[in-house]
Amino acid sequence: MTAQLTTGADGARDDAAFTEYVTARLPHLLKVGRALAGDEQRGADLVQDALERTLLHWRNVRDPDAFVRRAMVNRSVSVWRKQRRERPLTEMREPVGSDRTPDHDLLEAVRRLPPRQRAVIVLRYYEDITEAQTAEALGCSVGTVKSQAHQAMKALRAELSNYADREETS
Repeated sequence: MTAQLTTGADGARDDAAFTEYVTARLPHLLKVGRALAGDEQRGADLVQDALERTLLHWRNVRDPDAFVRRAMVNRSVSVWRKQRRERPLTEMREPVGSDRTPDHDLLEAVRRLPPRQRAVIVLRYYEDITEAQTAEALGCSVGTVKSQAHQAMKALRAELSNYADREETS
């Protein structure tokens, strides 16, 4: 990213602050991108696209995590709409480096969820953001977030009975 931003009299952020943000958050953003996209490469593409968009608006960005998360979700939704159908992975690829997780079965099951449910699970439980923040990021109502999370958790519990922490009450 070679664009030069400068700090103006109004206190706008500069390119050093952007570089610092990317350096600090890139490993986490790659994990979120992989979880949203269901694939290492597509996840990295989501992150790159989101960071490019963030750089363009860096002077006005007040909450970089929220801005990048929203950009990643928007791009992911655009891809879903273009594909018009989900193409789940036939096999799970090993994560690169120290990003390995012992919960391969769980991650694989999350990847098989429909895109909207997968996004809700990633944002609510992986990113640990509120239902309202998730609804804002996805551009839907809090009720939709709740119902998508419920359906996703129901599917995950059915598929992975060893992860079921309680009986279904409804």
